[in-house]
Amino acid sequence: MTESDARPASGASGSCSYLRFLADVPSAGRSVVLQLRVRRFRCGNTKCPRQTFVEEISGLTRRHGQRTERLRSILTAVGLALAGRAGARLAAVLGMSISRSTVLRLVEALPEPEVPMPRVVGVDEYATRKGHRYGTVLVDVETRRPIDLLPDREASSLAAWLAQRPGIEIVCRDRTPFFAEGATAGAPQATQVADRWHLWHNLGEAAERAVARHRQCLRVLVPDPVAKAEEPAPPEEKADSPWRSERFADRVRARHATVHALLEAGHSRRSIGRRLQMTHRTVKSLADAAKPEDLFRGQWQHNRTSVLDEYKPYLDQRWDEGCTNAWKLWEEIVPLGYAAATAGSAPTCERSAPRHGRSPRSRRHPAW
Repeated sequence: MTESDARPASGASGSCSYLRFLADVPSAGRSVVLQLRVRRFRCGNTKCPRQTFVEEISGLTRRHGQRTERLRSILTAVGLALAGRAGARLAAVLGMSISRSTVLRLVEALPEPEVPMPRVVGVDEYATRKGHRYGTVLVDVETRRPIDLLPDREASSLAAWLAQRPGIEIVCRDRTPFFAEGATAGAPQATQVADRWHLWHNLGEAAERAVARHRQCLRVLVPDPVAKAEEPAPPEEKADSPWRSERFADRVRARHATVHALLEAGHSRRSIGRRLQMTHRTVKSLADAAKPEDLFRGQWQHNRTSVLDEYKPYLDQRWDEGCTNAWKLWEEIVPLGYAAATAGSAPTCERSAPRHGRSPRSRRHPAW
């Protein structure tokens, strides 16, 4: 249709214009509505699918729009920042009444932004249903913005996505085998590196293994300032203590002395729990005990014996040497005459047996 084909439309009343009411940005907290008279035109071309059309004012109106362009842009910005419910609440405070669904529709109507070709891509997995369904998320590491989501975590899907973007130079991933295969097949020119979290995690595991191997070098410890506040137990009491339970007893005495010292200084039990990182139940038990010996129960009684007592020095030595596998330690003391091996305690150690070729690693000292 050309301009020569358009002519003012004349209805039954002979009118060639009509009124449009457009919501605009509020002024001084009050709603503003623009009353705009626009012209209606009729197409003179009989082959044109549109019989009538209405003029639009650039920068002010759009087809079938009930808001001005500047109000629409403000509501869209609110929706991008706060989404539906929160955006609708803020718009109502600002004098722009709108529903959460309309806010979301304004955001969805925005055109998809053009994503620049990434140079460094981060690859990781996400769960739509943990333990059952997983997908792949791809992130531009330099801008720290997500780029795309893949519906699965197969190597073929990642390889196809990378093959469409030959400008990728670095792929940052974890050590999952299917990510390694997909990156190798889809971006052979890219360098594959481990992400920061896995580097720190692997470093922590290596440091833990090194400390476990050299545990005997750490037997001389720096005196604990908390332990200095406690009074040493009488020698005759320590002489009757079991070989290993004395460490627990010393720790209980130190914590008991620290809690009572803070109570005498005027601290509340709640503040003591925050300061010493203890639960309310632990602080209460320490505070209610007149002396630390009241806290020793059952297994910490001095007159309690165990069939494992004669093997405890050997077990302690092997633990300090770095052997923390309970099943292996049990196998070593059986030839030494461990009587409980024939008394039915072997199934207890079987729970620590290696499964699928992996040895369990305990982070705590075993309670011999």
